[in-house]
Amino acid sequence: MRIGLLTEGGYPYVSGEAGLWCDRLVRGLEHHEFDVYALSRSEREEDGGWVPLPPQVGRVRTAPLWETVDDGFVHGRRARRRFAECYGELATALCAAAPGDPARSSEARSSEARSSEGEPEGQSALEADRFASALYGLAELARDEGGLPTALRSETAVRALERACRAPGAHRSAREARVPDLLAVAARLERALRPLSLDWYEDDDLGSVDLCHAASGGTGALPGLLARHFCDVPLLVTEYGVRLRTHYLTEPDSSPAIRSLLAAFHGRLAAETYRRAAVITPGNTHTRRWQERCGADRAKLRTVHPGMDAAPFAEAGESPECADPQTLVWVGRVEPAKDLVSLLHAFAEVRRAEPGSRLRIVGAPFGPEGVAYLAHCKGLAAQLFPDEADGPHAVGRNPVSFEETGGPELPSRADAYASGALVVLSSVVEGFPTGLVEAMFCGRATVSTDVGAVVEAIGGTGLVVPPRNPRALAEACVALLRDPERRERLGAAARARALELFTVEQNITAFHGIYLEILSRAPVRRVVLDGAGEPLPFGVPAEAHVPGRWSDATARAAARGGPGAVRTGPGWATGGGPVRATTAVSAAEGASR
Repeated sequence: MRIGLLTEGGYPYVSGEAGLWCDRLVRGLEHHEFDVYALSRSEREEDGGWVPLPPQVGRVRTAPLWETVDDGFVHGRRARRRFAECYGELATALCAAAPGDPARSSEARSSEARSSEGEPEGQSALEADRFASALYGLAELARDEGGLPTALRSETAVRALERACRAPGAHRSAREARVPDLLAVAARLERALRPLSLDWYEDDDLGSVDLCHAASGGTGALPGLLARHFCDVPLLVTEYGVRLRTHYLTEPDSSPAIRSLLAAFHGRLAAETYRRAAVITPGNTHTRRWQERCGADRAKLRTVHPGMDAAPFAEAGESPECADPQTLVWVGRVEPAKDLVSLLHAFAEVRRAEPGSRLRIVGAPFGPEGVAYLAHCKGLAAQLFPDEADGPHAVGRNPVSFEETGGPELPSRADAYASGALVVLSSVVEGFPTGLVEAMFCGRATVSTDVGAVVEAIGGTGLVVPPRNPRALAEACVALLRDPERRERLGAAARARALELFTVEQNITAFHGIYLEILSRAPVRRVVLDGAGEPLPFGVPAEAHVPGRWSDATARAAARGGPGAVRTGPGWATGGGPVRATTAVSAAEGASR
């Protein structure tokens, strides 16, 4: 089958966040064909280039979300009127807070809780339909006019936002919005809605794939929504973190009006994405709970844990006795969310209980904030642990070391985990803890804070303590340092659990089955023949083999069936001719389009 893989800030870029997961998926499903549609977040990301692409990637199309686009086209009076109406409806829907938004009144939240199947009722359902109608209205206008980048940045858009915020019924945070707030929200919405102006939604682009697979929600899934709207292409959404939750965590300095309006947008977009998706695959239970809060139907949810390559950690996992029994290891990206300050204070207590213990902090800082945080942690370590010497003629050595992988002592992350008998995670914010799973592959016992999907990942194979609690973290570490048999049992159980649930093989097998499940329920849109005239195999529902009227004759024509066509059955059952397979466009050619 032919899959349209939708990414934002990820694959195929080298510095992409979800690039490694997507690359493993594409390479693992080598019998399928992939077209990649990538949204880039920064110029640095694009300058970094692409990862080497496997032969099953037919083409790559990219579009930037970071640069200002000017189409240089002035819309006519009718188009401007259509835009003002659609954008005004969108703004009105945002000013009535989305389901799950803290700005909603307690009465509204109680009404939502009483609704069936997680769907909002009454006024909330009306606003959800208003948002969807406005979104698709803007998409159709963009298709008719060749794009909307200038209109989305225009004074018309800002005035529409202002009218919606001042209208009766708008929630309090929206009513408090000032002109700078409105300008900021309009700019953020313009960036989030840029996929509306792309030329991807034609019969020979996303309309030609069998399935759209969005590797994230939010703006990254918007092309999949439009492909479903224009071409009836089924949509699969995979999320390892919900965009609405990310918004709450990354907008602490914005005004209440900006936070509220953008939260409403992300909530409405998430709800519409979940409503239109054929299947939703959260990467963990923590993400699944957020999806359900945003309106996802439980019947569509399939939890698929991320697949990781266990091979690099096999040697460490098969020889746990080689670890230093007095060494604690922390591995990750150095940033404030990892709370290394609490870890250092906890290790001070560990050091008092076990004077021979050592802590190795392995990781590189991320961005300027990470560099400053690393310097702060090094200064704190120097204060907590002044250099100690075994005698008057020995050189002092700090029991805490800050290191990075890639050197002669720690060539890889596997070597970092193998150097200690106990792996510690001290984060206050965490999605799916990939570093913890790597430690499990290595057969190491773990002590972790109870954040994100940590408990789901480790099960009962490690100790979990509350976040920001150095004393509890220290007590758990001391308990395992003093009990080597318990460490060995927990490490063996952790490795068995990781090999069962978190390998690349289980991830690929799960998605292959989901692809077939979705296509088995999707209407047949055309019969595709190869160069020899033989049908190309892809998922076909059983009723497709039964001659006669088996589908709704009034259904909208799919992109592959041609405009205005009425589908009454498969081509070979109704006399319609088959469609020859199109020639695949190379990845290089697709990227240059």
